[in-house]
Amino acid sequence: MKILISGAGIAGPALAFWLRRAGFEPTVVELAEAPRPGGQTVDVRGIAREVVERMVLMPAVLDRRMHERGLAYVRADGRRTAAMPADFLDGAGPVAEIEILRGDLSKILLDATSTGVEYLYGDSITQLDQDDTGVQVTFRSGAERRFDLVVGADGVHSRVRSLAFGPEAQYVEHLGGYGSFFTVKTPEPLDGWMKIHSAPGGRWVGLRPDHDPQYAKALLSFRSPLLPRLKQAEQKDLLTKTFAGVGWHAPYLLDALHDADDFYFDTTSRVVVPEWSRGRIVLLGDAGYCGSPLAGHGTALSLVGAYVLAGELAAYDGDHARAFPAYQRELQPYVEQRMELPPGGVKMAMPMTALGIRLRDASTRLMMSRPFRPLLAKLAATQPDAITLKSPATTNRG
Repeated sequence: MKILISGAGIAGPALAFWLRRAGFEPTVVELAEAPRPGGQTVDVRGIAREVVERMVLMPAVLDRRMHERGLAYVRADGRRTAAMPADFLDGAGPVAEIEILRGDLSKILLDATSTGVEYLYGDSITQLDQDDTGVQVTFRSGAERRFDLVVGADGVHSRVRSLAFGPEAQYVEHLGGYGSFFTVKTPEPLDGWMKIHSAPGGRWVGLRPDHDPQYAKALLSFRSPLLPRLKQAEQKDLLTKTFAGVGWHAPYLLDALHDADDFYFDTTSRVVVPEWSRGRIVLLGDAGYCGSPLAGHGTALSLVGAYVLAGELAAYDGDHARAFPAYQRELQPYVEQRMELPPGGVKMAMPMTALGIRLRDASTRLMMSRPFRPLLAKLAATQPDAITLKSPATTNRG
Protein backbone atom coordinates (compact mmCIF):
# COMPACT_ATOMS: atom_id res chain seq x y z
CA MET A 1 0.00 0.00 0.00
CA LYS A 2 1.13 3.53 -0.82
CA ILE A 3 0.60 5.97 2.05
CA LEU A 4 1.21 9.71 1.79
CA ILE A 5 2.18 11.57 4.97
CA SER A 6 2.03 15.36 5.09
CA GLY A 7 4.68 16.79 7.44
CA ALA A 8 8.33 15.87 8.05
CA GLY A 9 8.66 17.14 11.61
CA ILE A 10 8.38 14.50 14.34
CA ALA A 11 5.10 12.64 13.79
CA GLY A 12 5.53 12.15 10.04
CA PRO A 13 8.98 10.50 10.01
CA ALA A 14 8.06 8.46 13.12
CA LEU A 15 5.03 7.07 11.32
CA ALA A 16 7.08 6.45 8.16
CA PHE A 17 9.56 4.45 10.26
CA TRP A 18 6.90 2.04 11.51
CA LEU A 19 4.98 1.87 8.22
CA ARG A 20 8.12 0.89 6.34
CA ARG A 21 8.85 -1.85 8.88
CA ALA A 22 5.29 -3.10 8.47
CA GLY A 23 5.66 -3.48 4.71
CA PHE A 24 3.88 -0.34 3.51
CA GLU A 25 5.30 2.24 1.08
CA PRO A 26 5.35 5.65 2.81
CA THR A 27 5.94 8.97 1.06
CA VAL A 28 6.42 12.16 3.11
CA VAL A 29 5.72 15.61 1.67
CA GLU A 30 7.10 18.67 3.47
CA LEU A 31 6.49 22.33 2.70
CA ALA A 32 9.97 23.41 3.83
CA GLU A 33 12.72 23.25 1.23
CA ALA A 34 14.93 21.12 3.49
CA PRO A 35 14.97 19.65 7.01
CA ARG A 36 14.87 22.43 9.59
CA PRO A 37 17.62 22.34 12.24
CA GLY A 38 17.45 23.75 15.75
CA GLY A 39 14.04 24.81 16.95
CA GLN A 40 12.73 24.80 20.49
CA THR A 41 13.56 22.16 23.06
CA VAL A 42 11.15 19.22 23.26
CA ASP A 43 11.09 16.26 25.61
CA VAL A 44 10.84 12.49 25.41
CA ARG A 45 9.02 11.32 28.51
CA GLY A 46 6.79 8.56 29.83
CA ILE A 47 5.61 5.89 27.41
CA ALA A 48 7.25 7.77 24.52
CA ARG A 49 10.63 6.63 25.86
CA GLU A 50 9.52 3.04 25.32
CA VAL A 51 8.57 3.85 21.73
CA VAL A 52 12.01 5.36 21.08
CA GLU A 53 13.66 2.33 22.68
CA ARG A 54 11.64 0.00 20.44
CA MET A 55 12.91 2.02 17.47
CA VAL A 56 16.45 1.39 18.79
CA LEU A 57 17.04 5.14 18.61
CA MET A 58 17.58 5.90 22.28
CA PRO A 59 21.42 5.94 22.00
CA ALA A 60 21.16 8.61 19.29
CA VAL A 61 18.65 10.60 21.36
CA LEU A 62 20.82 10.46 24.46
CA ASP A 63 23.83 11.53 22.43
CA ARG A 64 22.01 14.75 21.43
CA ARG A 65 20.08 15.37 24.63
CA MET A 66 20.16 18.75 26.33
CA HIS A 67 21.50 18.44 29.86
CA GLU A 68 19.08 20.87 31.46
CA ARG A 69 19.07 21.18 35.23
CA GLY A 70 15.59 22.67 35.57
CA LEU A 71 13.43 25.81 35.31
CA ALA A 72 14.17 28.98 37.28
CA TYR A 73 12.08 32.16 37.56
CA VAL A 74 14.18 35.32 37.84
CA ARG A 75 13.60 39.00 38.61
CA ALA A 76 14.55 41.85 36.30
CA ASP A 77 17.96 42.01 38.00
CA GLY A 78 18.54 38.29 37.40
CA ARG A 79 18.01 37.14 40.99
CA ARG A 80 16.20 33.81 41.27
CA THR A 81 12.72 33.85 42.83
CA ALA A 82 11.75 30.18 42.45
CA ALA A 83 13.03 27.05 40.72
CA MET A 84 11.93 23.54 39.74
CA PRO A 85 14.81 21.09 39.14
CA ALA A 86 14.60 18.51 36.36
CA ASP A 87 14.10 15.68 38.86
CA PHE A 88 10.95 17.35 40.24
CA LEU A 89 8.06 14.82 40.20
CA ASP A 90 10.55 12.18 39.03
CA GLY A 91 10.98 13.94 35.71
CA ALA A 92 7.29 14.74 35.19
CA GLY A 93 7.78 18.48 35.79
CA PRO A 94 8.20 21.25 33.20
CA VAL A 95 11.76 20.12 32.38
CA ALA A 96 11.98 16.39 31.68
CA GLU A 97 14.89 14.02 32.11
CA ILE A 98 15.38 13.77 28.34
CA GLU A 99 15.22 17.16 26.59
CA ILE A 100 16.34 17.49 22.98
CA LEU A 101 16.17 20.17 20.30
CA ARG A 102 13.26 19.57 17.97
CA GLY A 103 15.56 19.70 14.95
CA ASP A 104 17.91 17.14 16.48
CA LEU A 105 15.08 14.68 17.16
CA SER A 106 13.70 15.23 13.67
CA LYS A 107 17.13 14.55 12.13
CA ILE A 108 17.45 11.30 14.09
CA LEU A 109 14.08 10.17 12.71
CA LEU A 110 14.96 11.31 9.19
CA ASP A 111 18.26 9.44 9.30
CA ALA A 112 16.41 6.32 10.48
CA THR A 113 14.10 6.55 7.44
CA SER A 114 16.68 7.56 4.84
CA THR A 115 16.10 4.31 2.95
CA GLY A 116 12.72 2.91 2.00
CA VAL A 117 10.91 6.25 2.50
CA GLU A 118 10.39 8.86 -0.23
CA TYR A 119 10.69 12.50 0.93
CA LEU A 120 9.30 15.37 -1.16
CA TYR A 121 10.64 18.70 0.13
CA GLY A 122 9.45 22.12 -0.97
CA ASP A 123 5.95 20.93 -1.84
CA SER A 124 2.54 20.61 -0.23
CA ILE A 125 -0.95 19.22 -0.81
CA THR A 126 -3.49 21.51 -2.46
CA GLN A 127 -6.33 19.09 -3.20
CA LEU A 128 -7.56 15.71 -1.99
CA ASP A 129 -10.13 13.67 -3.93
CA GLN A 130 -10.93 10.29 -2.45
CA ASP A 131 -13.08 7.45 -3.71
CA ASP A 132 -13.63 3.79 -2.87
CA THR A 133 -10.17 2.73 -4.05
CA GLY A 134 -7.81 5.56 -3.08
CA VAL A 135 -7.02 9.27 -2.86
CA GLN A 136 -6.05 11.44 -5.81
CA VAL A 137 -3.61 14.06 -4.50
CA THR A 138 -2.77 17.34 -6.23
CA PHE A 139 0.43 19.06 -5.11
CA ARG A 140 1.38 22.72 -5.15
CA SER A 141 4.06 21.85 -7.71
CA GLY A 142 1.27 20.80 -10.09
CA ALA A 143 2.02 17.09 -9.84
CA GLU A 144 -0.81 14.62 -9.30
CA ARG A 145 -0.39 11.21 -7.70
CA ARG A 146 -2.64 8.51 -6.31
CA PHE A 147 -2.25 6.95 -2.86
CA ASP A 148 -4.19 4.36 -0.91
CA LEU A 149 -4.23 6.48 2.26
CA VAL A 150 -3.26 10.02 3.34
CA VAL A 151 -2.07 11.06 6.80
CA GLY A 152 -2.09 14.64 8.04
CA ALA A 153 0.90 15.01 10.37
CA ASP A 154 1.33 18.67 9.50
CA GLY A 155 0.80 20.41 12.83
CA VAL A 156 -1.69 22.75 14.46
CA HIS A 157 -2.39 24.58 11.18
CA SER A 158 -2.77 21.33 9.23
CA ARG A 159 -3.45 21.73 5.53
CA VAL A 160 -4.75 18.15 5.31
CA ARG A 161 -7.24 18.82 8.10
CA SER A 162 -8.49 21.98 6.38
CA LEU A 163 -8.95 20.17 3.07
CA ALA A 164 -10.59 17.00 4.38
CA PHE A 165 -12.28 18.00 7.66
CA GLY A 166 -13.15 21.69 7.45
CA PRO A 167 -11.93 25.17 8.41
CA GLU A 168 -9.31 25.55 11.14
CA ALA A 169 -11.68 27.55 13.36
CA GLN A 170 -13.78 24.41 13.91
CA TYR A 171 -10.95 22.55 15.59
CA VAL A 172 -8.34 25.03 16.88
CA GLU A 173 -9.00 26.87 20.14
CA HIS A 174 -6.90 29.94 20.88
CA LEU A 175 -5.86 29.89 24.55
CA GLY A 176 -4.97 33.54 24.83
CA GLY A 177 -1.26 33.66 24.09
CA TYR A 178 1.52 33.78 21.51
CA GLY A 179 5.06 32.44 21.63
CA SER A 180 8.24 32.97 19.65
CA PHE A 181 11.58 31.15 19.60
CA PHE A 182 14.96 32.01 18.06
CA THR A 183 18.67 31.46 18.66
CA VAL A 184 20.93 34.14 20.15
CA LYS A 185 24.41 34.45 21.58
CA THR A 186 23.75 33.92 25.23
CA PRO A 187 23.89 37.11 27.32
CA GLU A 188 24.86 35.13 30.44
CA PRO A 189 26.05 31.63 31.35
CA LEU A 190 22.95 29.50 31.92
CA ASP A 191 24.74 26.61 33.63
CA GLY A 192 22.11 24.21 32.30
CA TRP A 193 19.10 26.14 33.60
CA MET A 194 16.10 27.37 31.66
CA LYS A 195 15.43 30.89 32.97
CA ILE A 196 12.16 32.81 32.76
CA HIS A 197 11.54 36.45 33.64
CA SER A 198 7.87 37.39 33.91
CA ALA A 199 6.69 40.98 33.48
CA PRO A 200 3.23 42.45 34.15
CA GLY A 201 0.93 42.22 31.19
CA GLY A 202 1.35 38.46 30.83
CA ARG A 203 4.82 38.65 29.26
CA TRP A 204 7.60 36.03 29.42
CA VAL A 205 11.25 36.52 28.53
CA GLY A 206 13.10 33.22 28.53
CA LEU A 207 16.45 31.59 27.77
CA ARG A 208 17.14 27.87 27.36
CA PRO A 209 20.55 26.23 27.00
CA ASP A 210 21.94 25.23 23.60
CA HIS A 211 24.52 22.55 22.85
CA ASP A 212 27.08 25.30 22.38
CA PRO A 213 27.30 27.31 25.64
CA GLN A 214 27.97 30.44 23.57
CA TYR A 215 24.36 30.31 22.39
CA ALA A 216 20.87 30.05 23.87
CA LYS A 217 17.31 29.57 22.69
CA ALA A 218 15.39 32.78 23.29
CA LEU A 219 11.72 32.77 24.19
CA LEU A 220 9.35 35.74 24.01
CA SER A 221 5.75 34.91 24.90
CA PHE A 222 2.79 37.12 25.75
CA ARG A 223 -0.93 36.99 26.43
CA SER A 224 -3.21 38.34 23.72
CA PRO A 225 -6.54 37.67 22.05
CA LEU A 226 -6.38 36.13 18.61
CA LEU A 227 -4.73 38.48 16.11
CA PRO A 228 -5.03 38.64 12.33
CA ARG A 229 -2.42 36.54 10.52
CA LEU A 230 0.82 38.51 10.43
CA LYS A 231 3.83 38.42 8.12
CA GLN A 232 7.19 37.71 9.75
CA ALA A 233 8.29 41.36 9.71
CA GLU A 234 5.00 42.30 11.38
CA GLN A 235 5.48 39.58 14.00
CA LYS A 236 8.90 40.95 14.90
CA ASP A 237 7.57 44.50 15.07
CA LEU A 238 4.77 43.34 17.36
CA LEU A 239 7.26 41.68 19.71
CA THR A 240 9.40 44.82 19.76
CA LYS A 241 6.39 46.92 20.81
CA THR A 242 5.05 44.34 23.26
CA PHE A 243 8.32 43.92 25.15
CA ALA A 244 9.42 47.55 25.14
CA GLY A 245 10.39 48.55 28.67
CA VAL A 246 10.66 44.99 29.99
CA GLY A 247 13.78 44.30 32.03
CA TRP A 248 16.30 41.47 32.39
CA HIS A 249 17.60 40.47 28.93
CA ALA A 250 14.57 41.70 26.97
CA PRO A 251 16.40 44.66 25.29
CA TYR A 252 19.25 42.36 24.23
CA LEU A 253 16.85 39.77 22.76
CA LEU A 254 14.89 42.44 20.90
CA ASP A 255 18.13 43.71 19.35
CA ALA A 256 18.96 40.14 18.23
CA LEU A 257 15.43 39.40 17.06
CA HIS A 258 15.54 41.06 13.66
CA ASP A 259 18.65 39.15 12.52
CA ALA A 260 17.47 35.74 13.75
CA ASP A 261 17.43 33.23 10.89
CA ASP A 262 15.49 30.53 12.79
CA PHE A 263 12.64 32.74 14.02
CA TYR A 264 9.38 30.98 14.91
CA PHE A 265 6.12 32.66 15.97
CA ASP A 266 2.71 31.09 16.61
CA THR A 267 -0.38 31.08 18.75
CA THR A 268 -0.78 29.14 21.97
CA SER A 269 -3.58 26.89 20.76
CA ARG A 270 -5.37 23.68 21.57
CA VAL A 271 -6.55 21.27 18.84
CA VAL A 272 -9.54 19.01 19.36
CA VAL A 273 -10.91 16.92 16.47
CA PRO A 274 -13.76 14.62 17.58
CA GLU A 275 -13.11 12.02 14.85
CA TRP A 276 -9.55 11.69 13.60
CA SER A 277 -10.37 10.13 10.23
CA ARG A 278 -12.52 10.85 7.19
CA GLY A 279 -12.63 7.92 4.82
CA ARG A 280 -9.06 7.22 3.69
CA ILE A 281 -7.63 10.32 5.37
CA VAL A 282 -6.47 10.36 9.00
CA LEU A 283 -4.81 12.86 11.36
CA LEU A 284 -1.78 12.31 13.56
CA GLY A 285 -0.17 14.39 16.33
CA ASP A 286 -0.82 18.13 16.61
CA ALA A 287 -3.02 18.07 13.49
CA GLY A 288 -5.62 15.99 15.34
CA TYR A 289 -4.91 16.40 19.05
CA CYS A 290 -2.80 19.06 20.69
CA GLY A 291 -2.98 20.36 24.24
CA SER A 292 -0.78 23.41 23.45
CA PRO A 293 2.69 24.17 24.83
CA LEU A 294 1.01 24.78 28.20
CA ALA A 295 0.01 21.13 28.43
CA GLY A 296 3.26 19.85 26.93
CA HIS A 297 3.50 16.20 25.80
CA GLY A 298 3.18 17.14 22.11
CA THR A 299 6.26 15.15 21.13
CA ALA A 300 5.17 12.16 23.20
CA LEU A 301 1.70 12.21 21.63
CA SER A 302 3.26 12.30 18.16
CA LEU A 303 5.65 9.41 18.83
CA VAL A 304 3.07 7.23 20.57
CA GLY A 305 0.37 8.13 18.05
CA ALA A 306 2.62 7.13 15.14
CA TYR A 307 3.37 3.80 16.80
CA VAL A 308 -0.31 3.04 17.43
CA LEU A 309 -1.51 4.13 13.99
CA ALA A 310 1.08 2.02 12.18
CA GLY A 311 0.34 -0.92 14.46
CA GLU A 312 -3.38 -0.87 13.75
CA LEU A 313 -2.83 -0.54 9.99
CA ALA A 314 -0.54 -3.56 10.16
CA ALA A 315 -2.96 -5.51 12.37
CA TYR A 316 -5.80 -4.98 9.88
CA ASP A 317 -3.61 -5.44 6.78
CA GLY A 318 -4.17 -1.87 5.65
CA ASP A 319 -7.96 -1.95 6.00
CA HIS A 320 -8.47 1.70 7.01
CA ALA A 321 -12.17 1.20 7.76
CA ARG A 322 -11.15 -0.94 10.74
CA ALA A 323 -7.67 0.39 11.48
CA PHE A 324 -8.50 4.09 11.82
CA PRO A 325 -11.29 3.63 14.43
CA ALA A 326 -9.08 1.13 16.30
CA TYR A 327 -6.26 3.70 16.34
CA GLN A 328 -8.53 6.30 17.92
CA ARG A 329 -9.99 3.85 20.46
CA GLU A 330 -6.53 2.73 21.52
CA LEU A 331 -5.01 6.20 21.77
CA GLN A 332 -7.95 8.35 22.95
CA PRO A 333 -7.55 7.82 26.74
CA TYR A 334 -3.86 8.72 26.55
CA VAL A 335 -4.61 11.78 24.41
CA GLU A 336 -7.27 13.04 26.81
CA GLN A 337 -4.93 12.50 29.75
CA ARG A 338 -2.00 14.36 28.19
CA MET A 339 -4.04 17.25 26.76
CA GLU A 340 -5.10 18.42 30.20
CA LEU A 341 -3.90 21.94 30.94
CA PRO A 342 -2.05 22.69 34.18
CA PRO A 343 -4.08 24.33 36.98
CA GLY A 344 -4.84 27.93 36.09
CA GLY A 345 -3.75 27.51 32.47
CA VAL A 346 -2.25 30.57 30.80
CA LYS A 347 -3.47 32.84 33.62
CA MET A 348 -1.36 31.00 36.19
CA ALA A 349 1.65 30.54 33.92
CA MET A 350 1.70 34.14 32.65
CA PRO A 351 0.15 36.45 35.28
CA MET A 352 -1.03 39.92 34.25
CA THR A 353 0.00 41.73 37.44
CA ALA A 354 3.07 42.03 39.64
CA LEU A 355 1.04 40.54 42.49
CA GLY A 356 0.10 37.57 40.31
CA ILE A 357 3.76 36.97 39.48
CA ARG A 358 4.70 37.04 43.17
CA LEU A 359 1.88 34.61 44.00
CA ARG A 360 2.95 32.19 41.26
CA ASP A 361 6.54 32.26 42.45
CA ALA A 362 5.43 31.77 46.05
CA SER A 363 3.30 28.76 45.09
CA THR A 364 6.28 27.30 43.20
CA ARG A 365 8.50 27.68 46.26
CA LEU A 366 5.78 26.03 48.34
CA MET A 367 5.67 23.05 45.96
CA MET A 368 9.44 22.74 46.28
CA SER A 369 9.32 22.80 50.08
CA ARG A 370 10.16 19.73 52.14
CA PRO A 371 6.55 18.98 53.29
CA PHE A 372 4.96 19.26 49.82
CA ARG A 373 7.52 17.85 47.42
CA PRO A 374 7.23 14.15 48.47
CA LEU A 375 3.44 14.45 48.43
CA LEU A 376 3.41 15.81 44.87
CA ALA A 377 5.91 13.16 43.72
CA LYS A 378 3.67 10.45 45.14
CA LEU A 379 0.64 11.94 43.39
CA ALA A 380 2.48 12.02 40.05
CA ALA A 381 3.57 8.40 40.50
CA THR A 382 -0.07 7.30 40.80
CA GLN A 383 -0.94 8.70 37.34
CA PRO A 384 0.87 6.50 34.79
CA ASP A 385 0.32 6.91 31.07
CA ALA A 386 -3.17 5.73 30.13
CA ILE A 387 -1.99 3.29 27.47
CA THR A 388 -0.19 -0.02 27.18
CA LEU A 389 1.80 -0.52 23.99
CA LYS A 390 1.05 -3.54 21.86
CA SER A 391 3.72 -5.48 19.98
CA PRO A 392 5.45 -3.36 17.34
CA ALA A 393 4.17 -3.34 13.77
CA THR A 394 6.86 -5.22 11.86
CA THR A 395 4.86 -7.14 9.27
CA ASN A 396 1.37 -7.10 7.80
CA ARG A 397 -0.41 -9.57 10.05
CA GLY A 398 -3.77 -9.74 8.26
